[in-house]
Amino acid sequence: MLKMPTPTSTTTTIAFAIIVLSVIGFTHSTTTSSVRINKCCEKFEVVYDGKCTVAATVNATVWKPEFIGRKGERNVQVDNYRFIIGLPDCGTKQKFNIYEYHDSFDKLILFPDGQLRHLILRHHSSVQGSVSNYLDEDYIDAGDTNVPLLQYDYTQGLYCMDRAIGSGGEGGELMEGLIAKVCSPKEETHWTDSDVMLRKIINPICHGLAMIILLVVAIIYFVLPTLRDLVGNMVTTITMCLIVSQAADLVRIFTEFSNHVSFLIADLFFYVSLLGAFFWLNAMGYYIWKMFRTRNVFLRVSDGRKYCWYSGYAWGCTGTMAAIAVFAHFFLDLPGSNTSSVSNSGTEVHHPGRESFFEGQDNISWLGIAVFFTPIAFIIIVNIFFFVTTLRFINRMHTYGRIHHKLRCSFVMFTLIFATMSVAWLFLILSWLHFDGLLYMHIIANALQAPCILYICVLRQKHVTFLVKSCFRDQAPQTTEWGDEMTYMNGGDY
Repeated sequence: MLKMPTPTSTTTTIAFAIIVLSVIGFTHSTTTSSVRINKCCEKFEVVYDGKCTVAATVNATVWKPEFIGRKGERNVQVDNYRFIIGLPDCGTKQKFNIYEYHDSFDKLILFPDGQLRHLILRHHSSVQGSVSNYLDEDYIDAGDTNVPLLQYDYTQGLYCMDRAIGSGGEGGELMEGLIAKVCSPKEETHWTDSDVMLRKIINPICHGLAMIILLVVAIIYFVLPTLRDLVGNMVTTITMCLIVSQAADLVRIFTEFSNHVSFLIADLFFYVSLLGAFFWLNAMGYYIWKMFRTRNVFLRVSDGRKYCWYSGYAWGCTGTMAAIAVFAHFFLDLPGSNTSSVSNSGTEVHHPGRESFFEGQDNISWLGIAVFFTPIAFIIIVNIFFFVTTLRFINRMHTYGRIHHKLRCSFVMFTLIFATMSVAWLFLILSWLHFDGLLYMHIIANALQAPCILYICVLRQKHVTFLVKSCFRDQAPQTTEWGDEMTYMNGGDY
């Protein structure tokens, strides 16, 4: 005979089930809602001189996260958090380091939900309690002088934090602080803004048009037989170098679509091609200067052989300086020196430390840029010497033949190309001074460089325009080929 359950036992059973379910639900919610904190190194390691090192070996304590509330409350207790070990997965975005130390402009704030905020202050802030002032909206509204210059928020997975210790060199004191390795934040882009339109729309379009114009000049001097002399081949090589530099600079504009490897390669192509163009321009100036000083211009050396000689000089010097610059970039940086680089979009990225051989190599360092640009400065000085001495020699000449007349036209072309490239190079250097006006002037100068070269090499020279027009005319095939001098023996204007 079945025994019916009493109301007391039923109530006890229901209460016990509710308690069990509550405990299970609390445990489940505690497990699932644990805050994840991204730590760069293992739990027992710290970042020492840019590398993960066991904390006990350097007499350091491991990093323990300090949480700050949204209103600036310090030491917020978060008992249920767990570390996620490893570097952030940035994909194709840039990854860079942020250092917070005593009296620094950068402040790292870790919120209780695991979100990281990076504040870039307008002034030094050595007072720890002042961080709350930058999070309090009422305090911010009270005065603009204490408003952070910039602030970025990084969600979980887009950053990692750890304790950073620097040896400070031999006999130096240890420097302690915090390090955060973050992915480049996606800034909101207002395409209607005039600054964004000029940097991100007009500037890339000008680069594309410049490459097309320079390619037209290179094709004209490469295809037309009468222009394929030594000077014409040098013009073709210079324009091809400028095309490569424009293409590499176009990649450098869109920093948010590039990772550190492609950005470094783009920098290398840009500086190497620009340096090669100036070395070839120097070779052209030397050739014209030497030909004017030579009594017998009918030398028994073909243009092809002389082009090989000048190629050995130009490419040899370019390759040597590029190798020295790359070596200086990777191995000759001074300990503790800041590595910063400027992209064509006007943004600057700071890398205060190196954690591995290729890690953090987002751009060519300033030491590498100096190795690239110092030869260009000397080339400009040497070309000025070639210009002054050749001009004096031409002014002393009263009569000269057809070859000297052609060399004189080549000298004028060299002078104008030299002036155009030097002005563009000068504005490139001035654009690094972080003034928007200088950056805009660099964009304008770079946009005008290719049309000026087209005018100097093609439109300004009547015999070149005549040859270009003759390619589009229906002409009867000729049984003999006439050289450039024979074709224009009767008053051809160079």
